[in-house]
Amino acid sequence: MRHPRLSSRAARFTESVIRGMSIEARAHGAVNLAQGMPDFPAPGVVKEAARQAIADDVNQYAITWGSKSLREAIADHAHWHLGLAVDPETELTVTCGATEAMLVVLTALINPGDEVILTQPFYENYWPDCVLAGATPRFVPLRPPEWRFDLDELAAAFNDKTKAIILCNPNNPTGTVFSAADLEAVATLCREWDVVAITDEIYEHIIYDGRRHLAMAAVDGMRERSVTISGMSKTYAVTGWRVGTILAPRDLTAAFRQVHDFVTIGAAAPLQEAGAVAYRLPLEYYTQLAADYQARRDRFARVLWDVGFEFTAPQGAYYIMASARGLGVDDDVAFARRLVREVGVATVPGSSFFEDKTLGQSYVRFCFCKRDETLLMAADRLRKGLA
Repeated sequence: MRHPRLSSRAARFTESVIRGMSIEARAHGAVNLAQGMPDFPAPGVVKEAARQAIADDVNQYAITWGSKSLREAIADHAHWHLGLAVDPETELTVTCGATEAMLVVLTALINPGDEVILTQPFYENYWPDCVLAGATPRFVPLRPPEWRFDLDELAAAFNDKTKAIILCNPNNPTGTVFSAADLEAVATLCREWDVVAITDEIYEHIIYDGRRHLAMAAVDGMRERSVTISGMSKTYAVTGWRVGTILAPRDLTAAFRQVHDFVTIGAAAPLQEAGAVAYRLPLEYYTQLAADYQARRDRFARVLWDVGFEFTAPQGAYYIMASARGLGVDDDVAFARRLVREVGVATVPGSSFFEDKTLGQSYVRFCFCKRDETLLMAADRLRKGLA
């Protein structure tokens, strides 16, 4: 052939490791603690709102950047939860999940030669998103066991080519919740180098031990250079609905809406109407959500510690990034394969979250967004299989 059939960008990708481990779990009858999708029901009132919307024939295109009712509900939520005054007409975009939101943002921001700072470990989609958008990623490690920045390493990553930094807070895969001091350190560098802070805050309500979620956009001087990505998936246990959100200044929002329109046109209209109900659930819902997840964390963490894993309890999100070095593991991929095929528990190899694979070779990531009986089954298999 005169030209390669595939683009150079596409040729750099492999199958998602997380989704691949879900396939392995089904093939071997394993408990799936790999992919972060709850196995318990979404709130009944939210499901009923979706059914009613379909019955009411809300089945055609919504406004491409999101139905008015949903955007108004998201703006109200941002006001009480994040302390941000948001104009739903000019500062919000509804997308097909937070995954599309991230790609839309990068596509709208990046020019050839621009650099984007990523932490490592990072959620596995961020690096491919950078490649698709044409950005050059620069990696800054989060150091275990607390998974925090080294501020000198962070500062060294910024330069004249830096266009944006992506920060997941609460963090997937580590469970770190970045403090006010952490955010201010990042904000100081963003202001100094004229960099946009893109924060993935999809786990904003899943946070433990009395901590509270702090939005980068609420830090002094950051409202006009912050892009906040979130969505319904994790908070309302509807990962398959694919309703994401982008909160950003007016000028950036205009560009994001244009890109989003030509990528997907819009998210599912009846599910947006259900989202308008979800975002207006009472405060008690969010309080109970965090308490329930904290109880799951505590129970499952004790199991992992008992069988020999080493880690600091996560501060937020619903993952445990666990070191298996004490179990003699120095090949995370082989160990994860053994767990799913012989022990009957699916995890994610830690190296899949790192650009430098050696940094993750003794880690696996467990998710605990599961029913008690699911976690008990996994606990029983781990105790027997790693005894």
